[in-house]
Amino acid sequence: MSIKLLIIGGVAGGATAAARARRLNEKVEIILFERGEYISFANCGLPYYIGDVIKKRDRLMVTTIKDFQQRYNIDIRNCCEVLSIDRKNREVVVKNTAINETYRESYDKIILSPGAEPIQPSITGSDLKNIFTLRSIPDTDKIKTLLDDNHPEKAVIVGGGFIGLEMAENLVRRGIKTTIVEMLNQVMPPIDIEMAAIIHAHLREKGVVLELENGVKEFEQKGYRISVLTAKKDEIECDMVMMSIGVRPESLLAKEAGLETGERGGIIVDDEMKTSDPDIYAVGDAVEIREYVSGIPAMIPLAGPANKQGRIAADNAMDRHSTYSGTMGTSVVKVFELTVASTGLSEKLLKQNSIPYHKSYTLSFSNATYYPGAQRMTIKLLFAPDTGKVLGAQIIGKKGVDKRIDVIATAIRGSMTVYDLEELELAYAPPFSSAKDPVNMAGYVAANMLKGDVENIYWHELPGLDNNDTILIDLRTKKEIDKTGVIADALHIPIDDIRDRLRELDRDKTYILFCAIGLRGYVGYRILTQNGFKAKNFSGGYEIYKNTQDL
Repeated sequence: MSIKLLIIGGVAGGATAAARARRLNEKVEIILFERGEYISFANCGLPYYIGDVIKKRDRLMVTTIKDFQQRYNIDIRNCCEVLSIDRKNREVVVKNTAINETYRESYDKIILSPGAEPIQPSITGSDLKNIFTLRSIPDTDKIKTLLDDNHPEKAVIVGGGFIGLEMAENLVRRGIKTTIVEMLNQVMPPIDIEMAAIIHAHLREKGVVLELENGVKEFEQKGYRISVLTAKKDEIECDMVMMSIGVRPESLLAKEAGLETGERGGIIVDDEMKTSDPDIYAVGDAVEIREYVSGIPAMIPLAGPANKQGRIAADNAMDRHSTYSGTMGTSVVKVFELTVASTGLSEKLLKQNSIPYHKSYTLSFSNATYYPGAQRMTIKLLFAPDTGKVLGAQIIGKKGVDKRIDVIATAIRGSMTVYDLEELELAYAPPFSSAKDPVNMAGYVAANMLKGDVENIYWHELPGLDNNDTILIDLRTKKEIDKTGVIADALHIPIDDIRDRLRELDRDKTYILFCAIGLRGYVGYRILTQNGFKAKNFSGGYEIYKNTQDL
């Protein structure tokens, strides 16, 4: 097969597609257009270069144009922006921005990889100097130069998503007092609010000021500083601003070419990454795909899916049939000492789409507690109430989180259930795990719920309890209570004393049992219910309660 393939856009999707197409067909003519200077760089590493974690700028370059051309024999045209696609004449109009020259290029097939652009709302003063977005190497260079040369003291980050949180950590690392202004009531919108509360507490511990449920109304230059006026009429003075309120697909080129797009602007593709034009494919942050668990249309701008989509588009452009089954949105982010990870559907998405679910919380340790360095992680598991099929998970902790989210992501991909999580045989040695891995523990807890071995109550239900009918029992030791605090009006009966004190309890009441993390609550539940009492276990225990008190 001898065809001419144009790839519009580099980085994850486009560069992957170009390399894959060449490996499949040595004869095909491949031209890769990139409007910027660099065809393939580690955009996920940009905040860490700014924070001096990555010391050398060239470490951000996945490959150079020269190396890529030499290895794959691809005609790379950087600083060349494709202005339009003439589908009728099978040509694109290209502008070489380096020499300000426009020309036309013919094609047989196209793979679009335009990516997404930072959302820039129309806020008065948003064009002031030292207000930045972070998408490219030139963006990074501007921010890094300001930090290295001017040593700013205060920064405001608008938006608490992935980039916002990574920038907060790296700015604080550089000694800059940092404030995050977020319109929502939580950071990290993909995860649920009670899990985000753990991040809120950690950010504040690290000195980050959180302005939640607040937006920016105006930027104003005041001498050498920028004044940020918020919706709550607060005025925050700073030396720099990072705009990080999300991204939108760069789909204008596709729209103007008459390709079908979705409600949120994403380019609609089928499972072969083919657009509404059978000779044009699209990949990466600009496409609307199917969420893997639910099949619901979604925009999920992540590097892993973009790479896979680039490979699949190249396969199909080269007449090798491949399909893309959807994206689970598996992600992980470092927030100071915390690792925050998620996969599949969140509780909020399950509710929004009226999908039935159960949830459980387990708080387990990264490795055997008798071995030094064990760290606790909080796991929220979401699963189908009838079959136990795993629908999603969120994990937050300081160690071992990435390993567990990957196991659960694999379980979701394999349509596994919580009963399968119970039975997974996972590697164990004291430095790495426990004989019952945190994933196993999450499976046990969820399976117990489905088997009817426990009835749970959750943090958001506590405020609605009728104190005349329900009584909380704190099963922790007095030492634990003195150290960490109490839930008001809870009756204190340590777990090891509860059998001896059953005569003190009222069989007409319902008892809500809790401990630090949930295990003793479950044991207490089993004791009470088998002795004829009405009871519920408070899922996640006092740790979940403590984290949610500001919500």
